[in-house]
Amino acid sequence: MTLPELVRLGFETDEGFGARARIGLIVLETDQTIEAEAEAVVGALAGVTIYHSRIAMDPEVTQETLTAMKARLPEAAALLPNAFSFDAIGYGCTSAATLIGSEGVANCIESAHPGVPNTEPITAAIAAMHALDAGRVAIVTPYTAEVTAPVARRFAAAGLEVSGLGSFTESNDLVVARISPESIAAGVRAIVRQGDCDAVFVSCTSLRVLGIAPELEAELGVPVVSSNMALVWHLLRLAGVDDDRSGLGRLFGCPLR
Repeated sequence: MTLPELVRLGFETDEGFGARARIGLIVLETDQTIEAEAEAVVGALAGVTIYHSRIAMDPEVTQETLTAMKARLPEAAALLPNAFSFDAIGYGCTSAATLIGSEGVANCIESAHPGVPNTEPITAAIAAMHALDAGRVAIVTPYTAEVTAPVARRFAAAGLEVSGLGSFTESNDLVVARISPESIAAGVRAIVRQGDCDAVFVSCTSLRVLGIAPELEAELGVPVVSSNMALVWHLLRLAGVDDDRSGLGRLFGCPLR
């Protein structure tokens, strides 16, 4: 078989995807939710793109499996190429970020991406509560008691009053991703009834909250913020994207303070 002579073609380049903002996101190996919810927020924003990296994680969520990710974080962050010129990078695990510590997570990401703003869900959630002027927070988690307690203590350490605390007490992340939105909504209602609150925080990037948040907010009269909502909001604001997407939840209409 004789091939035709190869013709060299001319081309021009443009800025490609993410011309407005490129966001990096480190996703847990077991997470089935965060990518879809992040795209639901970012997909309508012209010129904004999220690039993902995965980090190894045991499906059983314990303090030991969570803190073990600290050693893997620099490598996972490095899989997000520096050549992409990221505007912000996030690590998608609320409970691990709580146990490793925000500074520890930041140091791991900065080892691969010095100078790039970074965040994780617990820092993002606290920033979200300040943006919403929420001093009393009801918290819903899927975790065991030993993993839930540090999350609540982190809010308290940030000067926020935890007005209610509830959990599905499920340790398997693969199961957590299948907890129905209806069950999550019922859990939120139950914890809000424990005491007056200014906002609700639903912890864990595996829980599917984005689709039910606006309806719950209208019903309960307070903002409902999930780990994914807080993280994506914070990443957008850190990247300089201030578009109002409050139709997805009150938080998305708030500037960063």
